[in-house]
Amino acid sequence: QVQLVESGGGLVQPGGSVRLSCAASGSIFRINDMGWYRQAPGKQRELVAAITRGGTTNYADSVKGRFTISRDNAERTVYLQMNSLKPEDTAVYYCKAEINNYPRWGQGTQVTVSS
Repeated sequence: QVQLVESGGGLVQPGGSVRLSCAASGSIFRINDMGWYRQAPGKQRELVAAITRGGTTNYADSVKGRFTISRDNAERTVYLQMNSLKPEDTAVYYCKAEINNYPRWGQGTQVTVSS
């Protein structure tokens, strides 16, 4: 059973930082692209950042310069470092990974940016 488990969300003040982690477990032969998506209330889920197995990254324009995605292939983990957070970053953040050539999603973690 392949699973993606996120951690690190919570309540943070505007201008603050938070780091999300997503660890893959189970019978895994290969993990290709990994990424983070978010969904705010009443809005569609959107790509935040993605990273290939080789480390090439891609970011949404709204987070460029503030968020950094990274991965540890040995630990089967992807991270999202979020700095200079804004209230509009409030959303449920989902991890996605292509595992054994099949897309998998995590359960989501809430990030709330508020004073």
